Amino acid sequence: MAAPENVLSLTRQFEANRVAYQSGAYNETSTRVQFINPLFEALGWDVNNTSGTPEAYKDVVHEDAVKIGGYTKAPDYCFRVGGARKFFLEAKKPSVNLKDDINPAFQLRRYAWSAKLPVSVLTDFEEMAVYDCRKEPVKTDAAKVARDKYYRFDEYAEKWDEIAALFSREAVLAGSLDKYAESRGARANLATVDAAFLREINGWRERLAQDLAARNPGLSARELNFAVQMTIDRIVFLRICEDRGTET
Repeated sequence: MAAPENVLSLTRQFEANRVAYQSGAYNETSTRVQFINPLFEALGWDVNNTSGTPEAYKDVVHEDAVKIGGYTKAPDYCFRVGGARKFFLEAKKPSVNLKDDINPAFQLRRYAWSAKLPVSVLTDFEEMAVYDCRKEPVKTDAAKVARDKYYRFDEYAEKWDEIAALFSREAVLAGSLDKYAESRGARANLATVDAAFLREINGWRERLAQDLAARNPGLSARELNFAVQMTIDRIVFLRICEDRGTET
């Protein structure tokens, strides 16, 4: 399948004005409106909800909310099918070096890993990077860690079939991202959010037990275990209530 004419037009426009776009003065919002939105519209996504679909079932949510480390973070785009998240896209301005800068890669991977999304995208239109987000991100990871695909804007026409087979709405609806993740196999040090959370809770349990025992030497082992578990259960319950908007 050849790249649509509007995609070819976008790449020609970017090439003609690349110096201006790569200047720090050209910001992320302009990049999103002028290049990223139409690029993904060409892939079949209703980026601006021109169809008037109800909020719960919109194709694309801008500034979606994800809980990370107790804080609400906002990936630039969340692409969905039937209201279910399929992948995040984090946008940057073209002056950012996505190939080598570790911070945008960590940001995207952290969002997607926390949301249990196997694949997500980082782009400034000039560059597009596809990440396998099943591997727990580490802040010091090089930008190439877990990066499966990397395209430059002048490759979009040549690689359009490959891009569309993975990220077009039609392909995603048919399960392209899940199949892609399965085809990549298991990665070294692969971890799930649930496993990491369990690991973290076990750390809380140990530190809390030590503190309670030091402050309450009269507690039996049974009483200590009960107090630790009850405290952790209550904290987790309250955090779930906060996440669901039941309690602040």
